[in-house]
Amino acid sequence: MAAAHHRPLHALLGGGAAADLLLWRRRNASAAAVAGATLVWFVFERAGYSLASVLSNALLLLVVILFFWAKSASLLNRPLPPLPNLEVSDVVVQKAADRALVWVNKVLAVAHDIAIKRDRTVFIKVIMVLWVVSCIGMLFNFFTLIYIGALLALLVPPVYERHQEVIDEKVGLAHSILSRHLNTVISKTGQPTKQKKAE
Repeated sequence: MAAAHHRPLHALLGGGAAADLLLWRRRNASAAAVAGATLVWFVFERAGYSLASVLSNALLLLVVILFFWAKSASLLNRPLPPLPNLEVSDVVVQKAADRALVWVNKVLAVAHDIAIKRDRTVFIKVIMVLWVVSCIGMLFNFFTLIYIGALLALLVPPVYERHQEVIDEKVGLAHSILSRHLNTVISKTGQPTKQKKAE
């Protein structure tokens, strides 16, 4: 029974190494990811370093190491640094463009529903989401939000996998309550456009 719940979640997360990492099937790698995210957050938020300074120093160190490695290799007849082929393939660019196109079309579809169709339901949902995002943005800065998102991505999936039925039940109950309140707000602002056209 438990395995039946595990397979869909593992497949939903893309399967393979990424899903294993998020579901803590590879505990050492998952713990290293949490520790790495915490270290990066500490460097940027507590130690006072900026992103530009860290990247420039890291690239400077890398360039110096590769330069002296290549120089010493030519003098001592040693192999050159084992660098991969440093180029982005057309396939990777095409996949990234396709994914970006999907998200852009979704945003444009929402804007179309609000501006052209005057869908009050979509309008109120967008307002609520933007208000929540604004409140969260006032509490945390950009890097802290990324850190919290990384921790949630690494900690929520295994908890959900273990308690999927209970969480689904609670989330479904919360969704029904929120939907009821949303319908109340919509009814107070007037009937949606779709209902008016149907009448």
